[in-house]
Amino acid sequence: MPEPSLKEKTAKGLFWGAINNGAQQVLVLLFGIILARILSPDEYGMVGMLTIFTLIGNSLQESGFRAALVNVRNIRHEDYNAVFWCSLLIGTCAYLLLFCCAPLIARFYQEPELTPLARYCFLAIPIASLGTAQGAYLFRNLKVRQQALSGIIAHVVSGCLGITLAFCGFSYWGIATQSLTYLITVTLCTWYFSPWRPTFRIDFRPLKPLFAFSCKLLITNIANQLNNNLLSVILGKYFNPQAVGNYNQANKWNGTGHQFITGMMGSVAQPVLASINDDRERSLRVFRKILRFCAFLAFPAMFGLSIVTHELILLTVGGKWTGSIPLMQLLCIGGAFIPLNTLFSNLIISQGKSNIYMWNIIAQVVLQLATVLTIVRFGGSIHTMVITGVCINILWLFVWQRFARRFIRLTLRMLLLDIAPFLLTALIACASGWVVSEWTGGPLLVTFLTKIITAAACYFLIMKLAHAEILQECINYFFKKKRP
Repeated sequence: MPEPSLKEKTAKGLFWGAINNGAQQVLVLLFGIILARILSPDEYGMVGMLTIFTLIGNSLQESGFRAALVNVRNIRHEDYNAVFWCSLLIGTCAYLLLFCCAPLIARFYQEPELTPLARYCFLAIPIASLGTAQGAYLFRNLKVRQQALSGIIAHVVSGCLGITLAFCGFSYWGIATQSLTYLITVTLCTWYFSPWRPTFRIDFRPLKPLFAFSCKLLITNIANQLNNNLLSVILGKYFNPQAVGNYNQANKWNGTGHQFITGMMGSVAQPVLASINDDRERSLRVFRKILRFCAFLAFPAMFGLSIVTHELILLTVGGKWTGSIPLMQLLCIGGAFIPLNTLFSNLIISQGKSNIYMWNIIAQVVLQLATVLTIVRFGGSIHTMVITGVCINILWLFVWQRFARRFIRLTLRMLLLDIAPFLLTALIACASGWVVSEWTGGPLLVTFLTKIITAAACYFLIMKLAHAEILQECINYFFKKKRP
C-alpha cells in the first residue's frame, strides 16, 4: 500500500480531530449542564480557585517534552524512557510541594475548606505524569483516532461518576473526583493504545538535547496557564466564590466552543508543519490553507455562540447562572481568535523557536496582569477586566504575524486576505440571525433555534455564492468519507 501523502494525512488528522473534539465537547456540555443544574456558582468557584495551581503543576511535569519529542528527527526508546521517568519524578515532587502549600493557598483565598480539597485535587499532577511519554508517542505519530477514543471514554466515565456524586450531595468534592477520574481513564487508555513501554534502565542523558527546547516551552506553558486563569485568581482574591463560579461557567462554555477548533488543529498542525519546515514556500502554502480552514470554522462558531448566550444559559443551566451571560458573550468574541493564535504558536514551535514562543507569551501575560491589577486598583468591574483581556487577545494576532513573516514570509496582507472574508461573513450571518429572531419573537427555544438556523443558512449561502474553496473541499471530503 502506498504511503499516504501529506495532504491525505492532514485531512485524516483533521477529520479524526473533529470527531475527537466534537464528541468530547458535546460530552463536556452534556455533563456540565447536568452538574450546573445540581450545583451552585459558589460550589463551582471552590474548585475554580484551585485550577491554576493544578494546571501549573501539570505544566511542570510535562515540561514541554511532548512538543520536543515531535521535533526529534531520529527518535529512540531512550528518549521516551528518559521523558517518562523525568516527568514522573517532577510530577511527584510538584505534588508534595503543593501538598505542603495547601494551607497557604487556603489562607490566600480566606477559605479554610480549600486545604483538604487542594490536596485531593493536586493528585491530578502525578497521575497525568504517567501518560506524558505515551501521549507524546501518539501525538508524534498522528494517532488522532486513538487520542479521540481515549478522550471520549474518559469523558463518559468521569462525567457519569461526577453526576452520581453530585446527586449524592458531595458538592465540590464530586467535581474534583470527576477531574481525577478523567485523568486516570485517559492515562489508562493512552497506555493501551501506545505500544511503547518504559523500562527500569533509567538514563536522563537523552534529556540534555531536548531540554534547551523544552525548558522554554515549560516556562511558556506556565505563562499560558497564568494568562488563561488569571481572572479566576483575581476574582477569588478580591471578589467571592460566586464571582469565580460565574466567570468559570462563562469561560467553560467559551472554552467548549473554541477548543473544538483548537484541538482539531492542534492534533495535526505542529507535526505537519515540523515535517516540512525546511521548505519555506511549501510551509507558507500549507499554513495558509490551515489558517483559512481555521477561520472558516472559528468565526461563525464563536460569534454564533455569542448571540445565543442568553437563551443557551437559561435553557440549559437555569436562571441562577444569569450572572455568567454578559461575561460569556464577551469571552466568545475573543474566543473566535484563540484558534488562530494557537495555530501561529504551533508554527513557531514547529520551527524550533521555543524562545520566541516563550517571550511572546510572557509579554502577553505581563500586559494582561498589569491591566487587570490597574482595573482592580481603580475599582473596575469584572466586565471591564474581561473586555480588556479580549482586546489584548485579538490584537496579539498581529504580533504573531510579525514572527510568522520572518519564518514563512506571511505578510499582513496575506493574513487579512485569509481571515477577513470569513470574519465579515460571520458577522453578517450572525447579525441576520439576531435581526430575524427579534422580528419573529417567541419563546426562548424558538428564539434560540431561529438565531442558529438563520445564521447558519446565511453563512452557508454567502460562502456558496462566493465559491469558497474551503467549503467545497469540506463537502467533497465529507461525501468521500461517506461513500462505501
